[in-house]
Amino acid sequence: MTVAYKIGEKDTRPWGSWEVIDVGPSYIVKKICVLPDKKLSLQLHHHRDEHWIIVQGQAEVTLGEKVFTASANTPIFIPVQEKHRIANKTKEPVVFIEVQTGDTLDETDIVRLEDSYGRV
Repeated sequence: MTVAYKIGEKDTRPWGSWEVIDVGPSYIVKKICVLPDKKLSLQLHHHRDEHWIIVQGQAEVTLGEKVFTASANTPIFIPVQEKHRIANKTKEPVVFIEVQTGDTLDETDIVRLEDSYGRV
């Protein structure tokens, strides 16, 4: 089991920011903010599932081959190795809570398939 995050850890990305709000022996919880007209990379993970709940704004979610709109209180489950992305096509920030569960919980478990910021 590898959990490499600490409560209060933060990072700024080209699309917005994240902050770790809780850490346990097999999970972490992040608050993620996606800025207007930005999107995360299309990605997957080999070692973790993710659970998202949108708490503010309206997002476009890619999950596998499906693309759908998600707004406040929409739960989204991303199983291990499922490609996914969240995009904000509005003029207001999108905020969601992400719960990661799995045997490796760190930034090395991100496989970028497409990226608007040259990180593939």
